Amino acid sequence: MTPVPPERYPSSDADVAPFVRSLGLDGLLDLHVHVMPDRIQAAVWSFFDALDDPPWPVTYRAPEPDRRRTLAGLGVARHTALAYAHRPGVAAWLNEHTLALADEDDQVVPSFTFYPEDGVEGYVDEALARGGVVAKVHLQVGRFSATDPLLDPVWRSLVGARTPVVLHASAVYGVEGGHEYCGADVVRDLLDRHPDLVLVVAHLGAPDIDDFLDLADEVPTLRFDTAMVLTDPPFGPLTGRFTDEHHARIRAIAERLVWGSDFPTIPLPYAALLRGLAVLELDDAGLRWLLHDHADQLLTRVRTPGSTGPSGGWSGAPPAVRTPAPRPDRADDR
Repeated sequence: MTPVPPERYPSSDADVAPFVRSLGLDGLLDLHVHVMPDRIQAAVWSFFDALDDPPWPVTYRAPEPDRRRTLAGLGVARHTALAYAHRPGVAAWLNEHTLALADEDDQVVPSFTFYPEDGVEGYVDEALARGGVVAKVHLQVGRFSATDPLLDPVWRSLVGARTPVVLHASAVYGVEGGHEYCGADVVRDLLDRHPDLVLVVAHLGAPDIDDFLDLADEVPTLRFDTAMVLTDPPFGPLTGRFTDEHHARIRAIAERLVWGSDFPTIPLPYAALLRGLAVLELDDAGLRWLLHDHADQLLTRVRTPGSTGPSGGWSGAPPAVRTPAPRPDRADDR
């Protein structure tokens, strides 16, 4: 194996698409892209605008259609539309937004979320029936336990469908409270109850990187996305804390990594996140796996209702026509 040298990685966003093509890929598959209703997205950006230690400038602040065009220009062939519920009564409405977007644009992977509340099993089943192939949950922002009994039937449904879940399970910079719902022990308890769950831990579990790397040693099926944790230059709250030992341990589980950027609310150019992958010392084939093929495999294994085999789920085609969910009161409050 000959690692891709650092100088071959993109120096700017203009170099990203040519770099992707040089690897033999038609495009990237970004498993960690956020798409939220405009008022919720504005509230999220306001939160990041208030951070000052260090500041977190939003590099890709733009209307949603423009953001999709930006991703396409970067060579992103497909991407998720991740949203997460911060309180009861919001998740079904968010799902309507994200799943409807997948109807409109083949570039968008049908994505959904959920929250421990009455009716959660029903709207998750609906999301699966409507073509949803990836879920997102943020435990700290949602302030709920992953092992809440209301979620047991949901986890069972997701196991049965082999649906990957992008799980934000760490307590992050700037968010007050919710720490008690986060950590590697939380994920360990969840997997003890549902060992066949397809989990992708967001941000490599950072800032709790040591605990999550220990968990990776215990659970060989646990996967991680790379969103905002491997960057060049390093970014203080996350990658700035990584040591050579961390990089070595991450290299040891490189086959379990999935490409994710956290676009659009990232403080660095997209190219900086790709450059950060150089520490993994991957060759072209390894980068193809990380940047596209791994996520593609996870998504094509999803069993949507009516499918008969392991490739009966995600095909890149838009799902059927949706019935809009009612808008909840104050759904724009973060």
